[in-house]
Amino acid sequence: MLELRPTCEHCNKTLVPEATDAMICTFECTFCKKCVDTVLQGVCPNCSGNFTARPLRPKQLLKKYPASKTVVHKPVTIPTHIKSRE
Repeated sequence: MLELRPTCEHCNKTLVPEATDAMICTFECTFCKKCVDTVLQGVCPNCSGNFTARPLRPKQLLKKYPASKTVVHKPVTIPTHIKSRE
């Protein structure tokens, strides 16, 4: 089951469970769509994988399977990220 992490790992923007701009990689690294498109250029800085839209958990299941409250905030060093892609 997905953790549904509460924030963007780069900019720390709040990403509520129903956020339509939450993006995840295969390891559930979580970023907002703006950071994925503009900063990360579609490549996860942690695993070098791609991103997809995070699925929405139906509201009736959030009580039984709540979203994570653990914040992962690891701002990306842009030059390092760009260099690792070359």
